[in-house]
Amino acid sequence: MDRLIRIKDICGCPKTGRRGYLPISKSSWWAGVAEGKFPTPIKLGSRTTCWRESDVLALIAANVGEA
Repeated sequence: MDRLIRIKDICGCPKTGRRGYLPISKSSWWAGVAEGKFPTPIKLGSRTTCWRESDVLALIAANVGEA
């Protein structure tokens, strides 16, 4: 089963010093989702949104291949 991760895991949290998968702000992440550049989220509830970890890792791998 694929692990689900939240936006704080993807973008990190400057307040706590937590590093995320990508050096990107939450607003930039949401803009990328809206444009179709980033994976589609999964809604678990009215205020809970997650992404499949494998989708985020595939996005990172694809971008590393382009660099």
